[in-house]
Amino acid sequence: MPNAFTISRRVQFSETDMAGVMHFSNYFRWMEETEHAFFRSLGLSIVQPHEGGTLSWPRVRVSCEYFGPVHFEDEVEMRMVLTDVGEKSATYEMTFSFEGKRVARGRIKMVCCLMKDGMFSSIPIPSFLRPLLEDSQHESHHPGRKPED
Repeated sequence: MPNAFTISRRVQFSETDMAGVMHFSNYFRWMEETEHAFFRSLGLSIVQPHEGGTLSWPRVRVSCEYFGPVHFEDEVEMRMVLTDVGEKSATYEMTFSFEGKRVARGRIKMVCCLMKDGMFSSIPIPSFLRPLLEDSQHESHHPGRKPED
């Protein structure tokens, strides 16, 4: 069973719309913020030097469903679960919860790429990274992670 990587964040006033509700676009920013924290918990960065270029993870599919609003000062828990690690891609699902109730669910599929001279080329997930990602799909202990309920 996959493990979840979990962080919490408080809704800032600037992230709300005229109705006082967090604007939908911020859920995508928060997914990325959680993903970056996940990579840091593994001792890595989402963008790092690799084989004379830069290893990066462009998105090829993103989505988010909304089930309820959050407002300024609400503390939201973001729970990221890696659902698939392919040869060149990884997919994760993010659950957003407020006071124990799910308020949104997002999914992102990203492709491992090497960027050289401004050009992106998809590459197999490097051997130093694959075990870390695959391990996160199984029971293990990493800083910042809470086991799935």
